[in-house]
Amino acid sequence: MFVLGVDPGVSRCGYGCISDGCISNGGSRELSVVAMGVIRTPPSDELPTRLAALDAELRRLLAELRPDAVAVERLFFQANARTAMSVGQASGLVLAAASATGAHVVQYTPNEVKQAVAGYGAAPKEQMQRMVQAQLKLSARPEPADVADALALALCHLAMAPLQARIRAASGSGVAR
Repeated sequence: MFVLGVDPGVSRCGYGCISDGCISNGGSRELSVVAMGVIRTPPSDELPTRLAALDAELRRLLAELRPDAVAVERLFFQANARTAMSVGQASGLVLAAASATGAHVVQYTPNEVKQAVAGYGAAPKEQMQRMVQAQLKLSARPEPADVADALALALCHLAMAPLQARIRAASGSGVAR
């Protein structure tokens, strides 16, 4: 399974794609990073231009990677209304572009991601970076934090997907609640 995690933002949109398809010598699944990076838009450009550039790059990335699932950070709380609006606009672009590809699209709050990856819903960014590095056996902590957050979203989905599938099967509706 390929899972693309996306930490939405207009200035910086982090992404990280993880595969769980490799089988180790011991028979367990090995996780591997397929792609990671940051899509940036110039702050000097007008917002519509920045959103169009972000949308085009997201669609190119989705077409290139063809993920089975896309995990997007759910806007949970922002003290700054302007930041919340831009993150919401970027998130909407990600959700629409991912849905248009037919990928399974899910959203997780930052606390859900931290709980799944670090075992603690209030884990600080540095701890999350170290946990992502350890779980993916990376030689260095993923930088910038947007990339680490995106990889953490993908890891969270890989951890949660089996439970969500059981819930859908048990409910008979095919839709996790």
